[in-house]
Amino acid sequence: MIIASTHQTSDLFGTPLPVLPGGELLENLARLQAETNFGRVMVNSLGLAVVYTVFSSAVSMMAGYGLAKFRFRGRGVVLGLILVTMMIPMQVLLVPLFQMMASLGWIDSYQAVILPFVASAFGIFLMRQSFLDFPDSLIESARIDGANEFRTFYRIVLPVARPQIAALVIYTFMTQWNAFIWPLLMLNTEDKYTVPVALNTMIGLSRVDYSGLMLGSLIATLPLLILFLVFQRQFIAGLLGGAVKG
Repeated sequence: MIIASTHQTSDLFGTPLPVLPGGELLENLARLQAETNFGRVMVNSLGLAVVYTVFSSAVSMMAGYGLAKFRFRGRGVVLGLILVTMMIPMQVLLVPLFQMMASLGWIDSYQAVILPFVASAFGIFLMRQSFLDFPDSLIESARIDGANEFRTFYRIVLPVARPQIAALVIYTFMTQWNAFIWPLLMLNTEDKYTVPVALNTMIGLSRVDYSGLMLGSLIATLPLLILFLVFQRQFIAGLLGGAVKG
């Protein structure tokens, strides 16, 4: 991908295939910006991913805590229904969700991209598994000392679950950053496109700008790569912790 992004598209189908970087990087970058307004769509994707990550992570943490530490009738049924939603193919949801967004007048809006999937079944299950082994005695002690539920959750429970929270944040950010089908259906204005949708516009019926696609994909990969490299220990520890508990 790095090598292809520095050559012309015609060079990629020549003989022999290029194995060393070329000198067309700046030209490809200028063409990518001209055809897709790539700087703008990178900002769009970053903003959407950050907002979605914040809200989805908050929902997952609160729901996971509630399912792990509160006793109420039907708790097992609720958890089962949440897990069942992970088995529903995305394609089955497209038509009813599209009709729902159209009835709300949210077509071509960012809230339509974010809100339908803000409650993540995987995120809720991951956080529930993380909170299961948290000592109930500490929570009871905080309540006896006069701390309300929010203060207990924020001050006492969350700091212990930092590895799992880091894993949840990385996974949630990657999910939204790489989302393609739903943003493609919802966003009609080019200035609102996300990176995957913008790159898709470079695939024409008779011509595909492979050099531009490779360069755009390379740039779009860098934020995820940096995020994972910075938090890789927490990510791996969080996933392993959520897998073996409970």
